[in-house]
Amino acid sequence: MLLLVEIVKALTEIALLALLGQGVLWVLAGRKRDQNPFYQLFQVLTKPLIRGARLLAPRVVLDQHLPLVAGLLLFFVWVVATLTRIDLCLRIGVHLCR
Repeated sequence: MLLLVEIVKALTEIALLALLGQGVLWVLAGRKRDQNPFYQLFQVLTKPLIRGARLLAPRVVLDQHLPLVAGLLLFFVWVVATLTRIDLCLRIGVHLCR
């Protein structure tokens, strides 16, 4: 069970960093961001996350806000995974969680 929680936590961290990287490049690259190969890579990585956010978010949420919704959902998943890991480590013993 601990391994599953660790995998979920790691995948969530990777997805959060991809969204953050895309956001930073959105600010830095400006209007030419669509020509930036790293921005295109981040778009490929975050496209499933944004589609998932569209499915979960109500229709009143604008498409331009979907990356923020996806980031918040991922943050809540990360918090739950972290709290679950802490709980499991306290149950089985901290020395076994290293």
